Amino acid sequence: MADGDDGDDGEGVSMAPAVTAEDLEIVRRQLSREPRAVLAVAHRCSCGLPDVVETAPRLAGGTPFPTLYYLTCPRAASAISRLEGVGVMREMTARLAEDPRLAAAYAVAHRDYLARRDAHEVLPAAPSAGGMPDRVKCLHVLVAHSLAVGPGVNPFGDEALAAVPDWGRRGPCVAGGRCPGVDEAEAPGPAPGGGAAGDGPTGSRSTGDPAGDPTGDPKEIR
Repeated sequence: MADGDDGDDGEGVSMAPAVTAEDLEIVRRQLSREPRAVLAVAHRCSCGLPDVVETAPRLAGGTPFPTLYYLTCPRAASAISRLEGVGVMREMTARLAEDPRLAAAYAVAHRDYLARRDAHEVLPAAPSAGGMPDRVKCLHVLVAHSLAVGPGVNPFGDEALAAVPDWGRRGPCVAGGRCPGVDEAEAPGPAPGGGAAGDGPTGSRSTGDPAGDPTGDPKEIR
């Protein structure tokens, strides 16, 4: 799993540093589009680049946008998509009905997520994200939550992180990013086809991957 910095103050409210123009440019390259409603970098990959951003509860036009934390790194998104593809979410949802302690921990994670989002603005009807608290709909959302706030809060986000390798071990995922100790000549550029390096033949993410559209759909992801 990735091991970077998060901005949690331990009291349920994010203290992530404000996003810089350089960070926004990196995120733009990661997503292959202009990022919108980004408030802060919530976590950095072990290579030093952003891999989770914190977004405003509303887009610039006022449309509600309930997903607070977005996974932006294309390598991370691909790794989590592979977990989703082998049925991990169904298994996790089934375990909620069988394990009261796990269900209780997941409910606490849901409340933590809402509290952090509500610190910016309370959205009508308190929409969820990632399927919390009753099911698992999107591991990308849960992993982004775990990375942003640290271990011990979202049990399924933590499990998913433990099941994937450190996506920053090969250095920056996009051109223009510099990993400490990596020469400019070694920093990866776009992969053939125009996508991010390390993402497969075309650099594309799997269809429906929420990390590939962090500010495009104002509805709950999936």
